[in-house]
Amino acid sequence: MDRTACVDIPAFPLQLLLRQHPDWRGHPAAVVDHDRPGGVLLWVNAPARSARIRAGMRFATALSLNADLRAAEIPKAHIDRALAILAKRLRNHSPEVEPAAGEPGTFWLNASGLERLYDSLTHWASGIEADLAAQGLRATIVVGFRRFATAALAKSSRGPRILSDPLEEQTALQRVPLDRLTLAPKARDALAKLGVLTLGQFLALPPEGVRRRYGPAAFELHRLASGAISLPLQPERPVPPSTACATLDHVETDTTRLMHLIERLLTPLLDELAGRGQVLDQLRLLFRFERLGLHKEHIRPAAPTLDARQLLELIDLRLTGTGLPDGVEEVRLLAHAVTPEQQQLELLAERPRRDLEAANRALARVRAAFGEQAVVRARLGAGHLPENSFDWEPLTKLEPAQPRPIEQPRLVRRLYRRPIPLPPRPRHEPDGWMPHSLEQGPVVRVCGPYVIAGGWWVRPVHRDYHFAETQKGELLWVFYDRVRRRWFVHGRVE
Repeated sequence: MDRTACVDIPAFPLQLLLRQHPDWRGHPAAVVDHDRPGGVLLWVNAPARSARIRAGMRFATALSLNADLRAAEIPKAHIDRALAILAKRLRNHSPEVEPAAGEPGTFWLNASGLERLYDSLTHWASGIEADLAAQGLRATIVVGFRRFATAALAKSSRGPRILSDPLEEQTALQRVPLDRLTLAPKARDALAKLGVLTLGQFLALPPEGVRRRYGPAAFELHRLASGAISLPLQPERPVPPSTACATLDHVETDTTRLMHLIERLLTPLLDELAGRGQVLDQLRLLFRFERLGLHKEHIRPAAPTLDARQLLELIDLRLTGTGLPDGVEEVRLLAHAVTPEQQQLELLAERPRRDLEAANRALARVRAAFGEQAVVRARLGAGHLPENSFDWEPLTKLEPAQPRPIEQPRLVRRLYRRPIPLPPRPRHEPDGWMPHSLEQGPVVRVCGPYVIAGGWWVRPVHRDYHFAETQKGELLWVFYDRVRRRWFVHGRVE
């Protein structure tokens, strides 16, 4: 009989957040949809629940219950990337892995026949639990027979659990609380008023009555729990990247001849992708040098493409910019492909004045010539200090501008990478203070202070920010650091 295992990582986004901020462990923590007072809490940990903080609350409401609450957003792209890494890791334990759609952190694995490779299925499940624990993740593994049953038991159990026969699985399923399953809150509360709190009590209800009173979702849950319907395992079938390789008889040191070789490798590679109905999204180049060993380069075009000329231009820019530090013995190309988007052809399409496709191609050339970190953009963060309130992340694609209407023009505040020390401020306000040079003139007006304090959990910070206007009209953003007892200029307003 086929064996199916479920690996459930409860509150997976919250575990990712605590892995990013290990100092938050032991404190109330939550994942929010938006990092602002009106944001909604999506997942909360045990200390937060002890403080009567629940998922679904507003961030401001939760802070009023416990001011020590730590919360942040987890982008969907970050969750998807972590799920892909986990799925690849779980394939080391079973060749067939299916991530649950709509439930991040839940996976089904095919456990059939693994008793012959391991001492027992308990030993196999314990190995998965230890592997995930080494990644900083807490998981529950249940080995049974049906997808629904193993998932329901994994969400209501702790530690590895091995079910010996389908009867034991169905008996254990009867005791699973309904609040552990994906049942609509309205239907769950209505059932609770009738004293229906477990799956066994839910299965005692007539299926047709469940459908009429509680809707099709509850009816489907009833059929899945009773075994009336049972879906087979639908594992992902990862396609290995298309590759092309050439081993050279003689060491190559000339970039031009090397480009001709790469062109001969790239053309059939793109033909293979075209035959599969795919386009190239990223290209990895692996060079094996005579003395320096293996070296990797990464090329990403502005948009997925099969244009060999565009790709060769980017490769040429990268090789010209970096040069060949040693003779090349082997060249290998690895293509990451995606399915192209189907765009509707328009006869009289309106073209914007700014050609974003041309801009993205220009940025791709800059990345190819100077590296991936040459094109970045600022992303708002959760730091309380101005220099920590944003991070730099690679900019992969320019999006159409979406300016918001404003009633009056806004001034732009430009920050220096590091605050610049200033001479001591005179006691007389504010005449005579020369922040920079004689050309700017003395300060004629000061507005402030605007206090920023905190950082007690790492390093105490207390800054008094001011706007200082010079005689020449320049508006500086300065602050007095009370800890270091010194003035700094942090930026300027334009």
